[in-house]
Amino acid sequence: MTTEILIVGAGPTGLTTACTLLGLGVPCRIVDRREGPGEAPKALILWSGALECLDRIGVADKLVDTALPLAGATYWSRKKQIGGMRFGGLEGTAFRHPLCTPQPVTEEALHARLLELGGTVEWQTEALGLHAEDDGVTVGLRPAQGRVEKETYRWLVGADGTHSMVREAVGIPFEGHTYDRVFLLGDGPVEGPVPNDEAQYHITPDGVLVLVPLPEGGHRVFFDIEPDGRTGSPSDQLLQELLDERGPGGLRLRGTWWSNRFRVHAKVAPRFRQGPVFLAGDAAHAHSPAGGQGLNTGVQDGYDVGWKLAAVARGADPALLDSYETERRPASVQAVRNADQQTRMWLLRNPMARAMRDATMQSFSRRGVLEKQMLPQLAQLDLDHSASPAVADLPGASSVPRAVRLGRRVPDTALVPVRGTRAKSLHTYLTAGRHSLIAYGDHAAGEIAVRALVALRSRGVDDTANVLWIQPPDAASPAGQAGADGARCDTAHADGPGLGPASTPWLAYIRPDGVVGARSGISGVLELLERLPSRPAVTSDSA
Repeated sequence: MTTEILIVGAGPTGLTTACTLLGLGVPCRIVDRREGPGEAPKALILWSGALECLDRIGVADKLVDTALPLAGATYWSRKKQIGGMRFGGLEGTAFRHPLCTPQPVTEEALHARLLELGGTVEWQTEALGLHAEDDGVTVGLRPAQGRVEKETYRWLVGADGTHSMVREAVGIPFEGHTYDRVFLLGDGPVEGPVPNDEAQYHITPDGVLVLVPLPEGGHRVFFDIEPDGRTGSPSDQLLQELLDERGPGGLRLRGTWWSNRFRVHAKVAPRFRQGPVFLAGDAAHAHSPAGGQGLNTGVQDGYDVGWKLAAVARGADPALLDSYETERRPASVQAVRNADQQTRMWLLRNPMARAMRDATMQSFSRRGVLEKQMLPQLAQLDLDHSASPAVADLPGASSVPRAVRLGRRVPDTALVPVRGTRAKSLHTYLTAGRHSLIAYGDHAAGEIAVRALVALRSRGVDDTANVLWIQPPDAASPAGQAGADGARCDTAHADGPGLGPASTPWLAYIRPDGVVGARSGISGVLELLERLPSRPAVTSDSA
């Protein structure tokens, strides 16, 4: 079968999409008009939600080894601290701290993983136009030295940035606004009393100063100014003047190794899909840099569209693709809104409004509201997909405990491995990024688990689907004895209560993104299996 999927754009979003597809056994083609991976360290912060996606495709460990974990953030006004929040308090994730790592490092890790998976990026290849119909999309591609070629693909993912050709070609507008301020930033060594593990926000009547430590030393300084008609990168002298005006005093910027001047947008496409064409990353949404949401949202877009396209390419119901926009657009709207609110907070000029903001920030900080409410929003860790067409309760779902919520991340549970798996927690088991069927209970659940595994093997999709039998801690007999036709499923004891008694077995389908996609009793196993891919992997010489 020829390659059915084209990805336009090989930034973090496009690379995430490609790695997800290849990791699930589906070939794709990825092109980019640039000469190679990006070198500008634009985005810095990776939050928990994006890190979990990167972990599933085998990239997170490489980033953790070199990144700088941030301990917290503080907010300052009139040279006094008015608030702050400490990071590290997120529960139910292996990534409790946001990591500071420049965007080229993230792209390099993703590109290396793509090569490991057998993929390649066709650099210096520009997509010139496309024509989409219900059953496919024809696109013109022009390599650096060569003639334009036209090919038709079943699906196309536009991950080609804010000025997306793909978005414009299918007639999807970009709705929102552009801030009337110009933003300046510079990366370099900063001398003086500035922490090396904390982001600082100094909010003044003239504008904001943001200080973020960098993993290899130095800091990023970030400012907003009135438009001055200039287009080039800001001088070190200008950055130092702004640092003196807005900072706490005593800070010296000893040159910069990179600086930039840019405009900021708060925009979201009204649709993320037009027939066989999907928008992801900056092609679908543009953010203020406040909170570091842009790259993180794009990585999660790429992972989501990637696993769903892979599932449909391998035989899942094509209706699954309808859930991409339903799930990702609300998440993107919320991320853009959160960044916009923070930016507007920076830009307040009215003295009364500023005083109210400062008092509110102080109150929220004292009561821990920032850690409880703002931090989970920034982390984008537990999104609510309960209204998605890609989740459903099946017969017997009432037997599933309340903690296993439909459309939400499955809660973590300590495990004692018995057979197959070595995972000591459910979340660790799910980092493989596969479709997973969880059977919980005593013998009846074990028999169903083995039957399910046999069915998946007969359909040729057991390379992307796991079956885990979790036996309750109060089960009467040891786990791991069930078998049928030589099949053995992964088996573990639950280490502690919380998932129900052995007498009420239940099943849950966990999607590759860790979300509970379906719940049922034992009687619903056939319907549950229908939600998984159903035929062998496709192959392609052009993968």
